[in-house]
Amino acid sequence: MEKRSSIYIAGHCGLVGSAILRNLQSKGYKNFILRAHKELDLEIQRDVEDFFERERPDYVFLAAAKVGGILGNSTYPADFIYNNLIIQANVIHASCKFGVKKLLFLGSSCIYPKFAKQPIKEEYLLTGELEPTNEPYAVSKIAGIKLCQSYNKQYGTNFISVMPTNLYGPNDNFDLETSHVLPALIWKFHDAKIAMEQSKPKPVVLWGTGSPRREFLHVDDLAEACEFLMNNYNGSEIVNIGSGKDITIKEIAEMIRNIVGFKGEIIWDATKPDGTPRKLLDVTKLYHLGWKPSIALDEGIEMTYRWFCSSLEAKTKENAYA
Repeated sequence: MEKRSSIYIAGHCGLVGSAILRNLQSKGYKNFILRAHKELDLEIQRDVEDFFERERPDYVFLAAAKVGGILGNSTYPADFIYNNLIIQANVIHASCKFGVKKLLFLGSSCIYPKFAKQPIKEEYLLTGELEPTNEPYAVSKIAGIKLCQSYNKQYGTNFISVMPTNLYGPNDNFDLETSHVLPALIWKFHDAKIAMEQSKPKPVVLWGTGSPRREFLHVDDLAEACEFLMNNYNGSEIVNIGSGKDITIKEIAEMIRNIVGFKGEIIWDATKPDGTPRKLLDVTKLYHLGWKPSIALDEGIEMTYRWFCSSLEAKTKENAYA
């Protein structure tokens, strides 16, 4: 990409899209094409094609998606598969139709089999059954990968696909019904800390046994990797993006408890599902290409918690003056 290239970031208000925008702005890119959902509904094909025909972006980062954790995926499976299939199909097809030079599609590590050998290599895709709790979402992301590969094969496009591990950071979703594990933990521990300060102590109840192992990557590191790959990688084969290190849910809960400053009790509800036992990406391909993350997990969580508290404070002030 050149600094004057026109760049469309689909989903620029979300966790990933906003991080990509911040990263590119910090490096001197200025020609952005941005549309919020109220301005452009990516589920409406005609509107998407009209937008691409009018704006003609050179590069596209496809970060728009409906995302969530175990509860959200279990409660709204139809939404997770339908919304993502439609968004991806519309943006990828329009990018081909209107001559986008290069597109980067953001998938998810949940595309891999539930019992895949660890760490998970890119070639393990479609070699086993998926984790049932997020299968609809995973299927939609696999379809996005196959769309990119198929358009490259048939039309000679340059559409690349990257598979990030579990992400966290500013602009994350902290809603307990739809969030992923790390932001949900931050919210639960913060809420319990406030309750304790108000002399209304309550335990923090967490799903499962705490034994599953997960890998986490700060979203600013992901954005850095996406910019790097957009400029340094051309190929239809997917690329994993992760830290190369994992940690148990119980360990991450203790880390967040300490950062938040919660002194109370944790109760593990073993009647609730754990999900995939372990999910660690093999990032050998990415490292060989020349990129590694730079934000340590404890540092990243501290940064995220500060952002979370500032966001709550801003909302409180906004409501006070409403």
